[in-house]
Amino acid sequence: MSATLLKRLLTAGLLFTATSVAAEKIIENIVIAAHPLSGEGLSQSVDVLEGIELTRKASTNIGTTLSKQPGIHSAPFGNAVGRPIIHGLGGARVKIMEDRIDTLDVSVSSGDHAVSIEPFIAERIEVLKGAGTLLYGSGAIGGVVDIHTGRIPHNIPQKPISGGIETRLSDNDDANTTSIQLNGGKKHFAWHLDATRKDSDNYKIPGFAESSRLRALEEAEGGGEGEEEHARDILSGSAFTFESAAFGGSYIREWGFIGFSVSDTDADYGLLGHAEHHEEEEHHDEHEETATLILKQTRSDFELGLEDPFDAITSINVRIGVNDYEHQEIEPNGEVATRFSNQAWESRAEVIFDADEWTNVIGAQYSQRDFSALGEEAFIQPVDTTESGLFWLAERSLSNLDVEAGLRIGKTKHDPSLASSKDFSNYSASLGAIIPLSDMWQVNMIVDYSSRAPVAEELYADGAHLTTNSYEQGNTELDSESAINLSATLQYQNAIWSASVTAYQAEFSDFIYKQTTGVVLDDLPVVVYRQNDATFTGADIELAANIIKQADNNVRLKALFDFVNAEVDVTGNQHLPRTPPMRYGFGVETLWGRFSGSIDYLRVDEQLDTADLELATDAYNDLSAHVEYKLPLSNGSLLTGFLQGKNLTNDEQRVHTSFIKDLAPAPARTIVAGLRLVF
Repeated sequence: MSATLLKRLLTAGLLFTATSVAAEKIIENIVIAAHPLSGEGLSQSVDVLEGIELTRKASTNIGTTLSKQPGIHSAPFGNAVGRPIIHGLGGARVKIMEDRIDTLDVSVSSGDHAVSIEPFIAERIEVLKGAGTLLYGSGAIGGVVDIHTGRIPHNIPQKPISGGIETRLSDNDDANTTSIQLNGGKKHFAWHLDATRKDSDNYKIPGFAESSRLRALEEAEGGGEGEEEHARDILSGSAFTFESAAFGGSYIREWGFIGFSVSDTDADYGLLGHAEHHEEEEHHDEHEETATLILKQTRSDFELGLEDPFDAITSINVRIGVNDYEHQEIEPNGEVATRFSNQAWESRAEVIFDADEWTNVIGAQYSQRDFSALGEEAFIQPVDTTESGLFWLAERSLSNLDVEAGLRIGKTKHDPSLASSKDFSNYSASLGAIIPLSDMWQVNMIVDYSSRAPVAEELYADGAHLTTNSYEQGNTELDSESAINLSATLQYQNAIWSASVTAYQAEFSDFIYKQTTGVVLDDLPVVVYRQNDATFTGADIELAANIIKQADNNVRLKALFDFVNAEVDVTGNQHLPRTPPMRYGFGVETLWGRFSGSIDYLRVDEQLDTADLELATDAYNDLSAHVEYKLPLSNGSLLTGFLQGKNLTNDEQRVHTSFIKDLAPAPARTIVAGLRLVF
């Protein structure tokens, strides 16, 4: 059965069921939980979204969905693409997972490559803000985002069938998003279905596509156009279409479960910045067309979970993910410029057991990736990569504190088609403590040592990379980078107030980064991967106050602040590119009977601390609002109508962490209307 036919059958079946069956709510809940011991406590800084908060923040990509959490930014590439940045670190240093297994796409290889997991079908998400290398490998030196989909059921649902459907429309870009989920089961079997479709036209922008700084630079260099010649009001090439569908099932008994899932994702979106100019003979004017990316991924997952299989062993969990990924980058004239392929699989096994008053996790992880990029714009040769690791993590409660400790040993091997293979050994260790100071105050502290092997792009890149507007050259002499991370979080909570203040510092040795050389190839500046020591220092603050707290009537005030300073230890300019600017904001949330709503204001400061050849970014305001009304239906279902406003001040918003921030601002004022049926 073809993937397209599968999606159509799923959508038809889900729509039919959604109009006729009543059961429990599932779509609204999104919680953030990848750590196997997180139920016992976690000394590392963690961020959680759930319930209505996630409904308000859910967006077209995972980066934008999380981008207003303290310490988390996004590296957007239009509306279609966005990877999270955690405490100033992104790309290969942040591991994004689907149900504790890597997404297995190629989003780490370039800023214009989409993360293949769909935020609208997420059931739970967890963000570890800091090194997650102990459990998830050297690529998680900056943090972890785990998106739990529920595609492999762990329990028999309370009712034979439950689910929900949500549809939302946007006025800015005529976007339409529909997401459907179903869960069901009987006796010892449980199943899950989900399907999502998103499509959008080019979105409106508040002014010029190019930033004022870029236009001034072009004018100074003599290649600029007049103001009337610059594109404005609509961002050409920002349209996209995404489709996904999945089916999963499990056999569940008192001893545990065994399950599988199969998912399929298709996408088609514009590659902003990959533009060509063409001369129209008939009209004798010049117009700009945009390249496109067409993506297809099929993924299969297997999971085995055993509960209390032996004395002192609490659980055993085995996860395997197998992926078939390909995308084509197509020029405006229809020619395929580059084909990316990623045949990959990953497996992990974890055993949780008690010994000498310690709760322990021991485990193993193995992955294999066969990656290739072929075509005239391919900037890296084909590379096969294998990674393996053994890890141990433990917790113990003492009289006045909880203690955590962990170790990991890992191996990484890159085997390119046109160069010598490279092997790396990586080691990580951590020690943390959770210290209750009183019934309301608590301090979490952690110190860890983590190391990361270079990814294939950092070693073997050699070619024009249009996303970064540079000619990238890898460095096969790179060593593993390592970091000593210190983090402390002070938490306070009573009936009215809650607060969380996190301060952190990461001291990197042999930090891998790109440096300009002053050489030009193919009309592009040459950048080379190099290593030096670097320091990341920052803080996240989150405050909230319940000024009205009753059974059905609540009003809550909140505020946030974050900043990060990132510098590399070199002579001259020490600023690292795309370092997130300082932000602060406040908001109010209310629940009043069947009504709920929120208003949020975020101020993003200017970023003047820039790397060589990087333009500064202006400050901007971001005002958003959300209101919804819940209507219980006679059959037990719940119908919710909602209205959202984004960028209500219609500011020109350029996200400094984006590779194309001077070519593609965020959308202008946007109004989103939607309906959600949970049954």
